[in-house]
Amino acid sequence: MNKAIEYHAGKYDVIVIGAGHAGCEAALACSRMGKNTLILTMSLDAVALLACNPAIGGTGKGHLVKEVDALGGEMGMNIDNILIQSRMLNTSKGPAVHSLRAQADKVDYQLKMKQVLENEKNLDLKQGEVVEIFVEDGKVTGILTKTGARYDADAVIVSTGTYLKGRIFIGELNYEGGPNGLFPANELSECLKKLGFRMRRFKTGTPARIHRNSIDTSKMEAQPGDDEIIPFSFLTDKIDVEQVSCYLTYTNIETHKLIMENLGRSPMYSGQMESVGPRYCPSIEDKVVRFSDKNRHQVFIEPEGRNTAEMYVQGMSTTLPEDVLLKMMKTVDGLEDVEIMRGAYAIEYDCIDPTQLKRSLESMDIENLFFAGQINGTSGYEEAAAQGIIAGINTVLKLRGEEPLILDRSEAYIGVLIDDLVTKGTNEPYRMMTSRSEYRLTLRQDNADLRLTEKGYRVGLATEERYKRLLKKKDEVEKELNRLKERKITPTKENNELLESLGTSALKTPTSLYDLIRRPELSYDQLSKLDQDRPDLNKESRMQVETQIKYEGYIEKQLRQIEQFRKLESKKLSSDMNYEDIKGLRLEARQKLKEIKPESVGQASRISGVSPADINVLLIYLEQQRRMGNRSENNE
Repeated sequence: MNKAIEYHAGKYDVIVIGAGHAGCEAALACSRMGKNTLILTMSLDAVALLACNPAIGGTGKGHLVKEVDALGGEMGMNIDNILIQSRMLNTSKGPAVHSLRAQADKVDYQLKMKQVLENEKNLDLKQGEVVEIFVEDGKVTGILTKTGARYDADAVIVSTGTYLKGRIFIGELNYEGGPNGLFPANELSECLKKLGFRMRRFKTGTPARIHRNSIDTSKMEAQPGDDEIIPFSFLTDKIDVEQVSCYLTYTNIETHKLIMENLGRSPMYSGQMESVGPRYCPSIEDKVVRFSDKNRHQVFIEPEGRNTAEMYVQGMSTTLPEDVLLKMMKTVDGLEDVEIMRGAYAIEYDCIDPTQLKRSLESMDIENLFFAGQINGTSGYEEAAAQGIIAGINTVLKLRGEEPLILDRSEAYIGVLIDDLVTKGTNEPYRMMTSRSEYRLTLRQDNADLRLTEKGYRVGLATEERYKRLLKKKDEVEKELNRLKERKITPTKENNELLESLGTSALKTPTSLYDLIRRPELSYDQLSKLDQDRPDLNKESRMQVETQIKYEGYIEKQLRQIEQFRKLESKKLSSDMNYEDIKGLRLEARQKLKEIKPESVGQASRISGVSPADINVLLIYLEQQRRMGNRSENNE
């Protein structure tokens, strides 16, 4: 193969490889924290590409977007600017699992994010394929592009998404390719292997896009947006847009029969694909096989934007060939005359084993080399953005000679995500879900700013405006809680009639609004007619007030659990600790501890293969070391 002649193209503090959702957040964090940053992408037309579903957020994922925003990230503001529909999911359940999801105008999302990158000072956006990362004496020194441009750098962040050795699968056909018809990146994968990284082969897929005019929505259930839109960004005051409907339909027995008859033509079942896909986002053939007792599965038809006829068919991701795909889709109510604009496909790609990373997302073995996004074995835009902002922040902190920003499991969903990856690893594309968080009642969407904005402000990413908004919100929520405790409702006939109409018992003695809200059947908003002095709070602050009142006992209990959790987290372990010297540790525990190099006893306790008995041995060893250290000091 011919190679370009190398030339020195420049020097940067930080180079970010890849301009997907991880790369965008990483590059913006670095540049906004004062570092001269270069972000390189395979194609300028793929910046912030929504390669799969045209939506941001969803169950568990909405929490991540709110946390990225609270730290000073861009994803929340970007989706607020261009959304075409917004819904709060899981509202029939408790506030811990409420998750915001917004339909995006796909092209607008890309253009707005690209514009932000282009206008950011300290940030250069360039098109180019990185083929090599240079390392000298265990420290990254720069990169080389396919066209021969060599850039020097003090730090590099790898956020290559699904491009590394990408291979597309459509029925019997497979070929080298990146997402959405773009090129794959083959050479960088080999470079990472040479640098000593253990690689994995994962896969993901995307369904077909169909023409709006070829579907009959009268046979489907309309899925409108919420009347009152809650923004993703804490800086967005209000969103007032004309929302576009999505539609719900279902597969049926005929669909399933057709899939089963052609299962041998799916590369997933023919043996052509051996990579691991996301368990929580299976293909339609996977769903039909695994849930053979079900006669139907949900199919959501989602618009890809206001100015396009393309509609995304959520729930019918597949690797079946196009002829089968078309027949299959025509069996679904409302899709009898469907016209496919873009076919469905699966993509295989290389990623690293994330247990090779520190919790800062820096490589354990190569200094100043960070990784973020799907390269770390995750799925989803939101998981990528969450890693991107942390990698960006920690890259700058490392270059400043400061301690990294480590969010633990009790502080953020981001903390859960990263801790799971670097401590446990993953054997399939990792997806964030609310069930992964032990402390989800305190890690809600509505309080992400209260949890994280001060941290973002301290490292120099969250702006002064954002920090002032946080202080104002803190103050107004606290004042409102105190006011509700003091405001008494008397048992007048009028008041009791109103309470009974709301399905609750009448008052016998004066009762505070605070205690009334504690009743399961009443809400903060329902009591507005009894409360003439009520301040004008936005919906998120109202939810914050109500949740703190209704779940006060549960929150206090969880805070006590967090206190216990932090005791183990505070017992630090040295990265060069010799576990072979610790008597009583089982062989498997020694091997795993040497490999993962946990930073605390708490992290060690979450490693697969390390038992509670091993943790007790570790605690005894640390206590012995502490006492020996004290004796040495006393002898001196």
